[in-house]
Amino acid sequence: MLVNIIKTYRDVVAICDTELLGKIFEEGKFQLDVKNTFYGGEETSEEKAIEIMKDMVMEDATFNIVGEKSVQAAIKAGIVNENAIGKIAGIPFTLILI
Repeated sequence: MLVNIIKTYRDVVAICDTELLGKIFEEGKFQLDVKNTFYGGEETSEEKAIEIMKDMVMEDATFNIVGEKSVQAAIKAGIVNENAIGKIAGIPFTLILI
């Protein structure tokens, strides 16, 4: 998976499954655009991504997470539960504002 930490007044952590980068998914009037400029970060293991998520939640970051593996890692990290996961064209995603 790819992890990109965008430094702003409140850090944004963008995480996606590697194979989804650069793709656009549409369902009805909804669109999920996995842009390289936003999600294109460092390729990392699930364990490292979980560690980053746990660290960044303590920093009051927001999270944009796309893809089955990435969303499952967020669940394992304890930052999201099953009820906060949406799907567009079968692709799971979650947005977390802590």
